[in-house]
Amino acid sequence: MNDSSKPAPRHTHSGQGEHNHSHDDHADDSCRSEAGPAESKPEVLNPKAAGNRETVLAVSGMDCAEEVTAIQRALQPVEGVREVRVNLLAGKVSVKHGDQVDAEKLIKAIKADAGLTARKAEAGAPAEEDEGSSSWRTILVCTSGGLTGLGLLLGWLKLAPTLFQNNCFFAAILAGGWLIVPKAFNALRHRSFDMNVLMTVAVTGALVIGEFGEAAAVVFLFAFSELLESWSVARARRAISSLLKLAPETALLLEGDQTREVPVGEVAVESTIVIRSGARVPLDGVVSKGSSSINQAPITGESMPVEKKEGDDVFAGTINGEGSLEVKVTKPASDSTLSKIIRLVEDAQEQKAPAQRFVDRFARIYTPAVMVVALLVFLLPPLVAGQSWNVWLYRSLVLLVIACPCALVIATPVSVVSGLTAMARRGVLIKGGVHLESIGALRAIALDKTGTITEGTPKVQEVTVLDQADEARVLELAASIDANSDHPLAVAVCAYAKDKGIRYSSATDYRSHTGRGAEGRVKGRRFFVGNHRFAHEQGACSPELEKQLSEIEARALSVVVLGEFADGSRAATALAIFAVGDAIRSNASDAIKALHEAGIEHVEMLSGDNQRTATAIAKQVGIDDAKGDLLPDNKTARVKELVAKYECVAMVGDGVNDAPAMAAASVGIAMGAAGTDTALETADIALMQDDLTKVAEAIAHGRRTRRMIRFNIGFALAVKAIFLGLALFGQTSLWLAILADTGATLLVIANALRLLR
Repeated sequence: MNDSSKPAPRHTHSGQGEHNHSHDDHADDSCRSEAGPAESKPEVLNPKAAGNRETVLAVSGMDCAEEVTAIQRALQPVEGVREVRVNLLAGKVSVKHGDQVDAEKLIKAIKADAGLTARKAEAGAPAEEDEGSSSWRTILVCTSGGLTGLGLLLGWLKLAPTLFQNNCFFAAILAGGWLIVPKAFNALRHRSFDMNVLMTVAVTGALVIGEFGEAAAVVFLFAFSELLESWSVARARRAISSLLKLAPETALLLEGDQTREVPVGEVAVESTIVIRSGARVPLDGVVSKGSSSINQAPITGESMPVEKKEGDDVFAGTINGEGSLEVKVTKPASDSTLSKIIRLVEDAQEQKAPAQRFVDRFARIYTPAVMVVALLVFLLPPLVAGQSWNVWLYRSLVLLVIACPCALVIATPVSVVSGLTAMARRGVLIKGGVHLESIGALRAIALDKTGTITEGTPKVQEVTVLDQADEARVLELAASIDANSDHPLAVAVCAYAKDKGIRYSSATDYRSHTGRGAEGRVKGRRFFVGNHRFAHEQGACSPELEKQLSEIEARALSVVVLGEFADGSRAATALAIFAVGDAIRSNASDAIKALHEAGIEHVEMLSGDNQRTATAIAKQVGIDDAKGDLLPDNKTARVKELVAKYECVAMVGDGVNDAPAMAAASVGIAMGAAGTDTALETADIALMQDDLTKVAEAIAHGRRTRRMIRFNIGFALAVKAIFLGLALFGQTSLWLAILADTGATLLVIANALRLLR
């Protein structure tokens, strides 16, 4: 038995949607910015390199976009490298390469050309900072700050000659410059102008005109800003890596009557493990013995523990209650639901949000343009108006310092990763910044009925026998045909027959009619089971039957008609009506109300059920509109119509059976993805729990993230504009300019990290 809510096609996403509507790469139009421009994709260097290997490196000191660019520049000349993916907030570089390349060659290239330390890492392992490198960096910054402060104090108190004071400043410049100048030199070698180049030029110019104190202040404040930025990025990294610590590293393997503690990587599928009370579940599996309550919040975000008994699924990373369980392992550690979530969260960081792509493009043009403007500010007033060279050199240097795009570049990625991580903790897996921004821009939502508004486990409520048929006989016929299908309505009919003690065997010559029903041959005669439409098409609907079907549908129940096909001597005959009900979820009304409160203008239910049933259910839960009698292509067409009208539209379904409609939507959202591999793979957003209220929560969080990103970008640009104006009119100084830039950077980072709450 088939229904349009259960088509077969598969919908595959890999973090970026493959949607059918047109895309526009504008920062304010998230819903039409799915694929992204070339710069948001991995850098493909040599696609024809022999072999197909991948090496993952953990990089220390990679704290801003400049290091990302430096790593890509360093790996580009390496022969055999095919593709480079740099994940700033995971602290990792993934390199696809040929057989002639090994990890050591890549590590040396990064060290030589980017000045960063790298080491081999596992794809799913957390990024760990090199403590020695971090400590050395902190010492240099503190030394620079201490010497700058000492020089200023000596000058203020006039306790030492100017030469000694300048020596303090010069030593401070050397200490802080050790972290800046090598990066600037590497950038210039590759004909690139980055923030380090801007700072180096500014400090050199300050030294030329004798402003030793200001030069030292610029070096210290910039190095201090970079250090604080690295601490903030590390904070975001720790939030991601905390997911990895949810699952224990060992499991209690049951061998006969004894248990043995072994690493989770050594536990084979089909093995039995013991979960003691209060312990974390180490691997995905099925309860084979015992019962207990499990806290599934780390995976699904559910606030209340869930009772587990024999036959129920358990997930790695969840917490056992008071009972003891024996669990048969169904997946290796590397393939558990938790492992998939972690990989998807890491991959999601590589999918740049539209705002981030906009900022990246802007920064690439902005930095060289600033160099040109600063040069013109230095040259034109003295040449054209005969003004002081020193005055305008100083002003041009201030302009260079304040123009440093640190705050602008870091504003979006920290916001996005904070938003993604916070939602993953709540059981909402969003596959990339593009989808996080898109869900924050939603105006309309289309919902599948079965398993979304309803619980997805329909049951036969009543059976009406027609044409003087016998109830046991019609149950046998219907179950014989439906035994060939796993459609929820078919399963309900078979379950009802079993409960009544009816014995049946599968029909022969079975044939499915998508969105209508099915047919088969039982004891040589051809019968069908189908919906109202299918019965009508076969000519089995008399006025009396139509009246009965309408009355059942008006009660929000689905109808399944059993009939016999027409032969040469008679028309098709209806033998029985099965009234099948799927209970509406208890929180469905609250969820729809929450969607409207979150700013959704239009909520629509799409169903393969008849229009009367769809309308009745929609009315009960407060849905704006309902479309029934929809085949798979009808659903897809309706979603496209909604996209044309509202621009940003989500389709909520089960992640597989609603794939065509989800692909047509701006955002595809899968319900109840915990433990379901295909749902995790197919949707842009996966709700780990069967809870529609999570959609409203995700929308609210997406809107908050969009507001945060826009505020951070606007704030960073406003600070730049104000101080650029002050610099041109000589109303600010070098150290004040770098202080403003540092302050702006720290404020946008701190603001973005609020999303982790």
